[in-house]
Amino acid sequence: MRQRLLLVLLLFSLSAVTAFAFPLLMSTASERTQQFVISRTADLDRFATLPVDVVVSEAERYAEVYGEEIVVVDAAGTPVVESGMTAGDVSAQIDAALRNQPAAPVPTVLPWSGGDVLFARPVGIGTKVAGAVVLRASTRVAALDVARRWAIVLAGALLAACACVLLAFVVSRWLIRPLKELDRGVRAVAEGQRRTHVADTAGPAELRALSESFNRMSDAVAEAADQQRRLIADASHQLRNPMAALRLRVDMLPSNGSLLTEVERLESLLDGLLALASAESTATERAAGGVEPELADLQVVAHDRVDAWRAAAQSEGVTITVDDRAPGLVRCAVSDLAQVLDVVLDNAIKYGGTEVTVVCDRATLTVRDNGPGLSKKDIKHATERFWRGDDTRRGTGLGLAIAERIVTAHDGKLKLHSDNGLVVTVELPKEPLL
Repeated sequence: MRQRLLLVLLLFSLSAVTAFAFPLLMSTASERTQQFVISRTADLDRFATLPVDVVVSEAERYAEVYGEEIVVVDAAGTPVVESGMTAGDVSAQIDAALRNQPAAPVPTVLPWSGGDVLFARPVGIGTKVAGAVVLRASTRVAALDVARRWAIVLAGALLAACACVLLAFVVSRWLIRPLKELDRGVRAVAEGQRRTHVADTAGPAELRALSESFNRMSDAVAEAADQQRRLIADASHQLRNPMAALRLRVDMLPSNGSLLTEVERLESLLDGLLALASAESTATERAAGGVEPELADLQVVAHDRVDAWRAAAQSEGVTITVDDRAPGLVRCAVSDLAQVLDVVLDNAIKYGGTEVTVVCDRATLTVRDNGPGLSKKDIKHATERFWRGDDTRRGTGLGLAIAERIVTAHDGKLKLHSDNGLVVTVELPKEPLL
């Protein structure tokens, strides 16, 4: 962006310098040309007012002093003075002067002009033409003078252009630096840094205000994550103690079958809500930069959780196997990945068929069962909170919602589809193997 802004500023500055310098150059050349014409015209006007006999002596003296060629003729066109050129060389100018015709305008003298200019005037007093005088004037001195003046103008334009270039660099840096700071701050938050601040003292007022807003937002997000974490910790403590006391008193009742079932259901629901809140808190903390990125070995975690669930699966008549296709490290906390696997394996054992297969393929984890699966309509709602498919199913309806939120918090995806049973696919960011 800085290059584009700098290019625009440079083009604008150089265009402004050019727009100022070019007219000044042409004006300088025109002014010097006018001085040249006025000087030579004044000499001819002086000759034109002199009698013919006086013109001859003055013309010869002029040619000797200034070294410019001159021709003087009488009223009949007969040469009287020929210095450096003949009347035949300038016959057209002589005829025009004897007829008192206006002379053609002199072209503007430029530094590379090297030719001569012919000036012609009739000689005589009043309206009586007694002859004509033609002067061949060199433009060399005038061209050198124009070149000198142009050099001064171009030097000034070059200095102005250099100043504009320097100013463009300073202005572009002044404008872009706050944007680079904001970009650095956003990247830092995305990479996991908490309470990232950017400098808010440089740049225009609008960008300083934007930097201040970013700093406040960073603090607010981090504070929200802290409050959410404290709320979960407090809620866990404040709710579990009364539940433990309630469970103790229910256990002491002589007939507590249905009541104990409801207490256990309430405990399960409370555990699910706290787990979901914890997953939400993890997502918020990651967004606020409060969680350091961790790595997990997909195969190691899968084997560990399958071993933990094998006894429960056998009691339900379910066989669990692990298919290690390719090793892979994923950017996910081991505890979070284990919790996701626990949810998926629990559902597969409860609601699947008789076989569950866990496939580890680099950064993709697939859990497949041979149960009835889910309809397309049910798959759309399976990750919603408190969704259980039908009222006869056990559980709180929070398991897949928790798993989906954990996976999403780690920039992954959780997908469901039916293929001779339910297939749950977890895709997580891959970390290259060392």
